[in-house]
Amino acid sequence: MSRAASISFWLALSALVGCAGGRATCRLGAECASGVCLSDGTCARAVDAGPFDGGSAVPDDAAAPLDATEVSDASSPGDGGGAGVDGGARVCAPNRDGIVSRDEVPLRPGLRATFRVAQGATVSTAGTPQGSGRSWDFTGPYSGDADALVELLEPGASWWSSSFPTATHAARLSASSDNLGVFRISDDALLLLGVVSPTAGVTQTRLSYEPPVMLLAFPLRSGDTFSTTSTVSGQALGVPAAYTEEYTSVVDASGTMATPFGMIEALRVRTEMVRRSGLLTLTTQRQFAFVGECFGIAALVVSNPLETQAEFTAAAELRRLAP
Repeated sequence: MSRAASISFWLALSALVGCAGGRATCRLGAECASGVCLSDGTCARAVDAGPFDGGSAVPDDAAAPLDATEVSDASSPGDGGGAGVDGGARVCAPNRDGIVSRDEVPLRPGLRATFRVAQGATVSTAGTPQGSGRSWDFTGPYSGDADALVELLEPGASWWSSSFPTATHAARLSASSDNLGVFRISDDALLLLGVVSPTAGVTQTRLSYEPPVMLLAFPLRSGDTFSTTSTVSGQALGVPAAYTEEYTSVVDASGTMATPFGMIEALRVRTEMVRRSGLLTLTTQRQFAFVGECFGIAALVVSNPLETQAEFTAAAELRRLAP
């Protein structure tokens, strides 16, 4: 069966790139026009932002900039992906207004990003006060750190695609599982439609969420709340399954976050999940997603099951953007 950690690779499949310029040094993302201070103490390129392959950011003094088609979120007009430009291609340019809009979350099949993942890590989800916000340090190293390349997949002719005709993409959900999350992104929200195994068979998994779970609501801003109570049904490892999951999310903090990739300005989304069978509570879980303009989810901290503390220190999984 799925668990809260299963939705861990929601987004975070884009990184800042843009026009070349003078190389700037920095300590914080706020010191850079792009909003991103890389781990080598220099600013990421300042003007445009968009998807990347392999997770590498390009410094300010890099050679020729990518053109709009190379850094765009290519989606056809009217497909739920927002207003199109030049046949649907859009370039993500962070305006650093503290609000993450749909256009600042470039997503499409084929995008890839590298995350550094630690399991059983000791973390500080509370961070430290910084001005009117907070700062978090997830650079590590943490015991067992390993890099994982995550790619958004085209639903296409997958064995499960007919069960999710509105899906826009799929992605592997966890470093410890091959299961895929099936998603739809629209102008208004990122939705979890279901969980499937990569192949069909007697031990296949195909779970549908009705209604779909709202993972992010656009535009995303401090103080926003959203929730979903969903009936989950289908097969888990070939066994019939039926239960409910309740998701409650609030954008409860903002600030700067240190990752192996660099310093990123982010909104923090706190999500609590409760799974029930009838009146019986099967499990609960908490997680924090750190969402940056033109990054999507740049870090995620998932609690152990049945965690009771809102700010916890024992993480079942910690993952953050890496170069």
